[in-house]
Amino acid sequence: MPHVADGARIVAAVTLGVVTAVLEAAFLLLSLPFLGNPNVSAGAVRLARLEARRLRLDPALLRLASGPLDVRPGGRTDDDPTDGGRALRYLAARLPAGVLGGLILVLLVYGAYIGVDLALAWSSGQPYDGMHRSLSLALSTAVVGVVLLFLDLSGLAGVYALERRLARRLLAPDPTEALHRRIAELAESRAGIVAAVDSERRRIERDLHDGLQQRLVALSMLIGRSRRGRPELLDQAHQEAQRALAELREVAWRVYPSGLDSLGLGEALSGVAERSSVPVRVTCDLPERPAMAVETAAYFVVCEAVTNAAKHSGAGLITVDVRRCGTMVVVTVRDDGSGGANASGGGLSGLARRVAALDGRFQVDSPAGGPTTIVAELPCG
Repeated sequence: MPHVADGARIVAAVTLGVVTAVLEAAFLLLSLPFLGNPNVSAGAVRLARLEARRLRLDPALLRLASGPLDVRPGGRTDDDPTDGGRALRYLAARLPAGVLGGLILVLLVYGAYIGVDLALAWSSGQPYDGMHRSLSLALSTAVVGVVLLFLDLSGLAGVYALERRLARRLLAPDPTEALHRRIAELAESRAGIVAAVDSERRRIERDLHDGLQQRLVALSMLIGRSRRGRPELLDQAHQEAQRALAELREVAWRVYPSGLDSLGLGEALSGVAERSSVPVRVTCDLPERPAMAVETAAYFVVCEAVTNAAKHSGAGLITVDVRRCGTMVVVTVRDDGSGGANASGGGLSGLARRVAALDGRFQVDSPAGGPTTIVAELPCG
């Protein structure tokens, strides 16, 4: 029954489009004196997003999906002042399609009313507008009714297709503009990757110099003192060696988790949960292993988000959810801490650059008082 379900969905979408056309006409009339106001543009963009979802179009492809915390490389957001103008033009242009859809729906309802009325008159044996019951009349009426129903439904499908084409034509950016944006995004993500790699190298150097190197120096001094006649220091040297090994293992895991290659993302995330000072609940529901680049990015998103939550949010529980949604691997990290995470900070902006390098989307929602939710969508199809 997929065709019946599709037909019902189209009828519902066109019906909803008639209602939204009335609301959007009122919005356009009321906003005419304030067309230069940013709030009017923002309202038009929100209405256009709703229309895109009604028509089952991805708002991201129409450049209307970003919110104030949708982070791009470099820590900036993806708001564009031209979105408001495109959205206003689209809302004005789709009004005739909404009116046409309303007229077709009225004809459909009227035809259904006449059909039911005829059926009741036929079943009761009473004449209908002077026409007496006969087999030829019933057959001709049924044929005419089926043809009119087909035309009505075809009209609704045509309105739906027209609205989808109109949305793509008016909401999607100009191809040249889209190409310039894409070039700028690639250049920016490349610069972000270089900056992230340099930052990671500096962090590893600090970990080795300030942590592991100091422990090894202390260990060397303890061993030297024990050789000069103080064997009781050997136990202390042994403990120091164990601590140095633990720090070296931790640094190695932060550089690249060896278990990710052999055990997969789920086991690597379980290791992150075990090492966290805050309880972490991990759900990894992937039907198959994604590409290694996607697994690595997902791992570092979770690792950095969990580390930030444990250090700064005062959270009592962190939940990690990794699952496949269509062609995307969606990584969601949520904590019950105090919120207020800075999306443009060093750690989160670095994650945004890492995700952007794979053409993914990265979003942070962290109102004051919490909770904080970090979502990374990584393409794997």
